[in-house]
Amino acid sequence: MSEPSNKNIYSELSGNLTRGCLFIISAPSGAGKTTLCNAILKKFPGLCYSISHTTREPRTGELNGVDYFFITDDEFKNNIKKDTWAEWAQVHGHYYGTSAQFIDRHLSEGKNILLDIDVNGARQILCRYPQSITIFIMPPTFDTLKQRLLKRGTDSEQVIAKRLKNAETEIAQKDLYKHVVVNDSLPEAIKTLSAIVSANQTS
Repeated sequence: MSEPSNKNIYSELSGNLTRGCLFIISAPSGAGKTTLCNAILKKFPGLCYSISHTTREPRTGELNGVDYFFITDDEFKNNIKKDTWAEWAQVHGHYYGTSAQFIDRHLSEGKNILLDIDVNGARQILCRYPQSITIFIMPPTFDTLKQRLLKRGTDSEQVIAKRLKNAETEIAQKDLYKHVVVNDSLPEAIKTLSAIVSANQTS
């Protein structure tokens, strides 16, 4: 596991040390990203979670503005034309995107943001916010990742095989990230992730 840097990532930006920090966390499915993000949000209550927008219908129990912001295809496409998405993608016929307005507003107010996103989304975000603190969550071994996915009992063998194939592609791009946290022991992973956030947050 990498050690967090004590360097303030915004020290080079014209002395603007009150601007918030954007934390990007990515991981292959089954690495424990959701659990770690929830732990960090609980530990740092001032950390804002970036909620994605989507054009798909809400699933049972999902709430607008809590799980996602649910909008129409026309609204989403209009925002593509206006270049208001910090990143976006089309998955299974539905659009998903992260609002640049949300990020810009919170960063300018000195608030720190946590963004849970895949590798492709992270690449798009970094084009617009190159000073972001990027963190990749790794399983201790590929076999451990496979066992975690099987233990869930929620996916078919075909879906698991697809997740594992995607995981290989994502892990191969881990060098894109400034920090790599191996989630072998959950308490240790939380400790390491907390240290990274603590060392880089601006308020």
